[in-house]
Amino acid sequence: MAGILVYALHDDEGNFNKNSLGAISEAAKLAGEIGGEASALVVGEVADDACASLGNYGAAKVYRAKNVPEGLAQPIVDAMAKVIQDNGISYALFGGGLLGFEIGAGLTARLNAGVTMEVTAVKVQDGKLVVERPILQDSEIADVGYVSEPGIIIGRLNAFDTNESGGSAEVVDVDVEVSEWSTKAKLVQRGEQRGADVNIEDADILVGGGRGLGAKEGFELCEQLAESMGGAVAATRAVVDAGWYPYAAQIGQTGKTVAPKLYLAAGVSGAIQHKVGMQNSENILAINKDPNAPIFEFSDLGVVGDLHKIVPKLTEAIKAKRGG
Repeated sequence: MAGILVYALHDDEGNFNKNSLGAISEAAKLAGEIGGEASALVVGEVADDACASLGNYGAAKVYRAKNVPEGLAQPIVDAMAKVIQDNGISYALFGGGLLGFEIGAGLTARLNAGVTMEVTAVKVQDGKLVVERPILQDSEIADVGYVSEPGIIIGRLNAFDTNESGGSAEVVDVDVEVSEWSTKAKLVQRGEQRGADVNIEDADILVGGGRGLGAKEGFELCEQLAESMGGAVAATRAVVDAGWYPYAAQIGQTGKTVAPKLYLAAGVSGAIQHKVGMQNSENILAINKDPNAPIFEFSDLGVVGDLHKIVPKLTEAIKAKRGG
């Protein structure tokens, strides 16, 4: 069966990750084009109705491995390998994120499979999947195909949009024999500091702060602006290295990749390392006093001026528009 299996990440309350839901929607669309079906793997004690709800995003079946813990990669590799081999599944698709990368890498080694990471799009050619991924610091796009099965596809964060279809998935419980080496690690605590408890990867609006803020205290301007718009605050590597803001909020080659509807850059120069982490934003607005700042080259709107004067006025205007 030319099926596609998606790992559906969930939190401790059973809420599924947005990138996983997007991957399921993408898998459903692609499976229809190659004559297969999309399925999802869920681990842990997740309720029947929660699992079945993944059918709303296109999953025909949800394989549930109750004896496999969420959050540790190797036991999930055991579960995915079993489902893929037992059902002759052709592709495994991950929505992105650190755990997805780790599971995908482990699954590749386990099944001697081909893998492509940082995928931004998937298409069908001659009945098989071909993926697109940026190369050469995102200056070019490469097409990558697979010469054998299964093919492992690890998407870039926010690469796949969710599409609700109103369906319900069949829930199939699987008994997974966890490998001895998969039990060597123990999950002590689950979570990650993200600055103001906001996940910048899921935020629709981001206010990014750079060295142009002048000091750590300058981030108060970004936080106030983000709050007025219902968004979150992000940062460049330079200010994170300087201790001005937490690493969890860092965007770029050594940070997170984001794709919000609006990215407002305050005092961000626009170095290539930062660009690769936010260039997929739908709209980019930059405020910088340097008219030659690289960020203006790829911004939709650029404002040359003193951010310490502009940002507070913008915050006031937004609050007034939204009624306080």
